[in-house]
Parts: sequence; C-alpha cells; structure tokens
Amino acid sequence: MKTYRDCIPCFSRQASQAVRTAVDEPAVQERVLGEVLRAIHGIDMSQSPPVLGQRIHRTIRALTGNAAPYRRIKQRFNQLALDLWPELKARIACSHNPMETAARLAIAGNVIDCGANGHVEEDNVRDAIGRSIVEPLNGSMTNFRGAISQAETILYLADNAGEIVFDRLLIEQMPLRKVTVAVRGAPVLNDATVGDAQKAGLTELVEVIDNGSDAPGTILEDCSERFTERFSKADLVIAKGQGNYETLSEVDKTIFFLLNVKCPVIARDISFEVGTMVVKGGEHNATG
Repeated sequence: MKTYRDCIPCFSRQASQAVRTAVDEPAVQERVLGEVLRAIHGIDMSQSPPVLGQRIHRTIRALTGNAAPYRRIKQRFNQLALDLWPELKARIACSHNPMETAARLAIAGNVIDCGANGHVEEDNVRDAIGRSIVEPLNGSMTNFRGAISQAETILYLADNAGEIVFDRLLIEQMPLRKVTVAVRGAPVLNDATVGDAQKAGLTELVEVIDNGSDAPGTILEDCSERFTERFSKADLVIAKGQGNYETLSEVDKTIFFLLNVKCPVIARDISFEVGTMVVKGGEHNATG
C-alpha cells in the first residue's frame, strides 16, 4: 500500500502558508494552525495528497471564514502570465516544432503552484520558461501528437491559475472542436476555476466546464455527475500537474500527464528525477 507520510512536512508548510494567507490576526493564525496541524498528524497517510489537501484546506476555510484565501495570488499570476503572452506566442511562432514548444511552455507554467512551492515569484516563472526550451522533455511527443490526431473528443484537465494561460498555448495547437477544458469546481489553493479560464481567454475558444470538486486534483468519486460522464466518454484525457497525476495515474483510461516533477515521492512513482519535465501516458493505465 502506498503511503504519503513523507509528505507531512510539505502539508505542514502548506497549511502554515494557507493560514497566514487566509487571516491576518496572529492570535487567530496560531489557533487555526494548531488545529490544522493536529488534524494532519491524525490523517490516514495512505490516501493521496489531493485527498489530504482537500481536507486541510476545507478546515482552514471553515475556521477562518475566508472562502477564497488565494484570490489575490491567483489574480497576480493570471496577470503575470497574460503579460508574458506576447513573448510566449512569439516563441511558438518562431519554432520549427510549434506543438512541442507549446507543450514545453505549458509544462513550464506548472511552476505556478502554491502547494508545492509557497513562494513563487516572477523570476521563478521566467526561469522555468527559459529552461523549458532547452532541457530534455521526458516522454514521447510523437505519441502525444498521434493521440491528439486520433481522438475525436479531448478533455483537458487544467491545474492552476496563471498556468492556465500557458495551457492555452498548447490547446491552440489542437483542433479546437475536439477540446473541452475542465477546471476545479471551487477555490482551493491557487487552482484554476471558471473565472480563471475566462481571464485566460479559453471560454472564447473551447467549452469550459468545472469538475464540481474542491480537491487539488481530480478525485473522480468527488466530482460532479456531469464531469464524470464527460471524463468517461472522452477519447483522450490530458491532465496537467502533480495533483492530477496523484489522483488519476491508476485510473483505467487513456491519459497523458504533463507536469514538472516537484517532490521525491512523485519522482519515485513516475520514475523521473525531481525537476524534470514529463509527458507521460498514451495507453490505458493499469488499474489497482
């Protein structure tokens, strides 16, 4: 049985940051954080990090009364990504392989993750963009292109605000009539919701739906019936980020995972080193 006990320090750091983001009063911060940390140490660590994260952030929102602690952070990163948009589009326009360049940039956008990295700055994003063009891309872009070409329906699972602007670069390389984008059903961390998709301009290009869940991943049993039906019927699912990998890697479905590997636990599971860019999938995942 998998265990995520090694993730406890990450959850503790994430909870501390989320509490400080949600409420300003030091006394309230201390009380809420104490309750959350006690809850973390009592959680079943065989459950995936998005399940645990969902419970932690529900607790923080309930105790602080702040329904969207990361609203301003999300707005900041959406604007940063939009400011970078002309530069990113120019990189793709000049590329000899626009689809691969767009995929690399979409993965670069995965650095905008307040769960894995609580202190993302503009320099981090620009550095990720630069590295994405020159560093190895692990996986098969040939298989990825082929899957997009063969599929009649594609469900693209977005991850974070800001990052969703980078996703648009890749989505624009696909036949738009095939694509539906899915975002989170409610705010959690800096995860993308329908408002972020609108800000990124995606609602003008493709259908956008939400998954009905407030988990930082895709927990199918927690998602809406509308979403699970679309997931089941999609010929191809493209899933961004570690949270989607953690919740869907054992689902029996043709899925491509696009992500930066950010922690040793995922590195061991996905068989790539921390810091690498990955396009993984193309065949049905094994169940169990």
